[in-house]
Amino acid sequence: MNIYVINGPNINLLGTRETEIYGKDTLESITKNCQEQVFKDGHDVKFMQSNYEGEIVEWIQNAITEKVDAIVINAAAYTHTSIAIHDALKSYSGYKVELHISNPHLRESFRHVSYISSVVDAVVAGLGPDGYSHVIDLLLDLPIKVN
Repeated sequence: MNIYVINGPNINLLGTRETEIYGKDTLESITKNCQEQVFKDGHDVKFMQSNYEGEIVEWIQNAITEKVDAIVINAAAYTHTSIAIHDALKSYSGYKVELHISNPHLRESFRHVSYISSVVDAVVAGLGPDGYSHVIDLLLDLPIKVN
C-alpha cells in the first residue's frame, strides 16, 4: 500500500508548540516511526507538511494521478476553513482519513466544525501523536481499492 500523510499549518512546530495539547514528539520523529512501521512490510508512506493551502491541494491532486492508495490528512487549522481542500479530497477515490492529534470537540468552538469530515472515510482524533501509527495500522489491514 502507498500512503500519503499530509500535514497542514504549524504541524512543523510539533514538539515545541503547545506541548500540553500536542505532546513533545516532533514531526520528524513521527515520520521516522511510521516509515519504519510500513517499510518492513513492503509498503510506502510519504509524509508532507505545508503551511500553504494550495500546496496541500496539489498533493491531493498528485495522489489521484499517482494512484496513491490512501491519504491521511491532518489539515490542522485548514480543517475548519478550507473548501479547496474539501473539494480536492472529494475528487480522490482512495481511502481518506482525517486525523487530529488533539480532540477538536474538546477545544474552542471554532474548531468544532470540519469542512473535510463529510468527504473522508474516517476521522481519528485525540489519540496524540500515536494516532498517526494507529491510522496507518488500520489502513494496512484494508484491501486496496482500485483507483
